[in-house]
Formats: sequence, C-alpha cells, structure tokens
Amino acid sequence: MLEARGLKVSYGGINAVKGIDLEVGRGELVTLIGCNGAGKSTTLKALAGLLRPAAGRIHYNGSDITARPAFELVRRGLALVPEGRGVFGRLTVEENLAMGAYSRRDRARVDADFERVYERFPRLAERRRQPAGTLSGGEQQMLAIGRALMSRPQLLLLDEPSMGLAPLMVQKIFETIRAIAQEGVTLLLVEQNARLALEASHRGYVMDSGVITLADSAPRLLGNPQVRQAYLGE
Repeated sequence: MLEARGLKVSYGGINAVKGIDLEVGRGELVTLIGCNGAGKSTTLKALAGLLRPAAGRIHYNGSDITARPAFELVRRGLALVPEGRGVFGRLTVEENLAMGAYSRRDRARVDADFERVYERFPRLAERRRQPAGTLSGGEQQMLAIGRALMSRPQLLLLDEPSMGLAPLMVQKIFETIRAIAQEGVTLLLVEQNARLALEASHRGYVMDSGVITLADSAPRLLGNPQVRQAYLGE
C-alpha cells in the first residue's frame, strides 16, 4: 500500500532522514522504533505530505504521491495522528471530530461515524460539548485518533500515541490500535514504547540517525539481542 524509496528529508542544513527504504503492505501493522532524534516523526510527516522530501519517491496505492499536499492525501485515505495530539483546544470534542471529516460529502455516513467514534471512546461521548483543551492527555489522544478515523482512512499513521500517558491509558490506546487494525485499516506506528509496539505489530523497522538499521518481523526484532539491549531495557 505504501512504499518509500531513497527518502531524504532535510531541515535547513540538517539531513534528518538520509535515504531510507520503507514499505507497508495492505492490512499490515508496521512499527518504526528508534531513539529520540532518529528521524521517525520527520519520516511520518513526509509520508503524510506535511514535509517535502529532498530526494526519493513515495508511492501510495500504486500512485506517486511525492510532494503531494496533506489535504489531498487525506482525501485519498491517508491520515496522520500527530505527535502531541494536535487537538483544537478551543473547539469542542464534537467540533474536533467534525474537522476530521471536513473533506467528506457523504453526510449520512459521517453522522454514523460520529456514533462509531463515540462507541469506541465512551469518554468522548460524555464530553462531546466540552472544549478539547480541557480534556486529560489520554482523552486528547482518544480524540486525535477519533478525528483521524472520521476521515475514513485506508492507511493510518500514528506518531507516539502513548507519549506522556499513564500506564492504564497506554494499555487502552494499544487495545484501540489493535482493534483498528483488526477492522482492516493499515497502520504505520512510531512509538517510544518499543516492546508494546512490536508486540502489536506484524513487522518493524529500527531507525537511527536518519537511516534504517534493521528491518524484520516483529517477533524476530523482539528476540534480537541488539534491539533488546538498546530499546527494550535489557
């Protein structure tokens, strides 16, 4: 479904991503792990159309989407849940969810998807009239995921969904990620909690200093001594 070849992304004079190859098959849950500053979030932003690659090509569903704008990719079914959630603090929960469906014209299905999000996240239903900025961190993460789901994505990019959350909320978020994958949505996950991410995934990539250093099945990465020492705290 998604393929990047020779992808390079630069910030000013800094080469943040240095020519990586990455792919995600339809129906897969793939994770990208690495230390802070490895280039993971930059990679997701380039794939989502928020950053223009300095070199390389990106293909999605067989089409070249290199340098296509983010709003166009959302219409094609590619959505990003950004690091830090990025909710609109002064808008209500329901208004934030409506923003996720801004590009859709199928009003009846949009109304049904509101209810699906509220069924998945009952806390959001309870707080639908509440400003998003007053929610807890975990509730804001639920809202960010729900907002992305309102676009009816085929491919969902998730950037650090467990960051700053209490352990019980982390478990809830990962239960949600697994459930979304089981419903047929393809996922590419960037996550600091490498163990949870790999346990939920089919395959994984390890990124360090802007390059992919390892690529393997998730079980093999979980058993890799280098990964266990560097990323699993063993």
